[in-house]
Amino acid sequence: MKTTNRFFTTMAAMLLLFSTYSFSQEDKRPMYVSVTTMYWNSNSDMTMDEWKAGEKEYMEKVTKKNEYIMWAGYFTHLMTPNSNEVIYGQTYPNWEAIEKAAARNAELEKVAWPDEATRKAFLDKMGSAYATYHSDEIYATLAGAKTGSGELPDGAIMYMRKNKRAFPEDGSAKELGDLSKKMLDEVIKKNDYIKGYYPSQHAWGSDRRDFIQVFYLNSLGDLDKMFDKNSELMKAAFTKEEAQALGKYTKSHGDYVYSIVKL
Repeated sequence: MKTTNRFFTTMAAMLLLFSTYSFSQEDKRPMYVSVTTMYWNSNSDMTMDEWKAGEKEYMEKVTKKNEYIMWAGYFTHLMTPNSNEVIYGQTYPNWEAIEKAAARNAELEKVAWPDEATRKAFLDKMGSAYATYHSDEIYATLAGAKTGSGELPDGAIMYMRKNKRAFPEDGSAKELGDLSKKMLDEVIKKNDYIKGYYPSQHAWGSDRRDFIQVFYLNSLGDLDKMFDKNSELMKAAFTKEEAQALGKYTKSHGDYVYSIVKL
């Protein structure tokens, strides 16, 4: 992957596409995404095929039948600080559904495995794949998504950009809103390497400055191509002053690349 100054300069201008005070404010409730970061248990003898089979069985018998869960998926380390990471995400239609989903899961587990001993053995086996420690965050979705169409191919990736917001004194809702809309229309929507784009913001967790951008791409090789295309589109659409104006709304960021797990 390229690590040129152009790479960081281009992405710096994309940090705060849609914030709480951007043009995306609409009179409707957001959806919520829970993100659980887990870690492989180094003492587990479970194979990857066994893990996938177990998680697929649970997904089919429980998660997909839970009316409070809109989507769920797993992602594993590809280019992140910790090679043991396993990310699990779930999307809910509203805040109330989060608690209801957990209770509904427990009900569906009893339907799927009526025998208590069998149910406990299955859940214990699946739980043994992970270390004890994990972390949870909840994000509120924002308008301005580029919704993917069709199934992603084998080898597809999720590129996650975790931004820390800045709140400059010389900033304004109008400035950020106008530039954000221009970024969506002239860059994100016109970049064919971006198969899906989903912005979200902190709702519950350790840092209220969190602003998350998730990009879905067909392959790791397309990541560099996406940045090249973004740079090309930005040069055509934005003045130097406009790009600098976007950059002042962020303090820092982190880049994470995950493999998409197909169960």
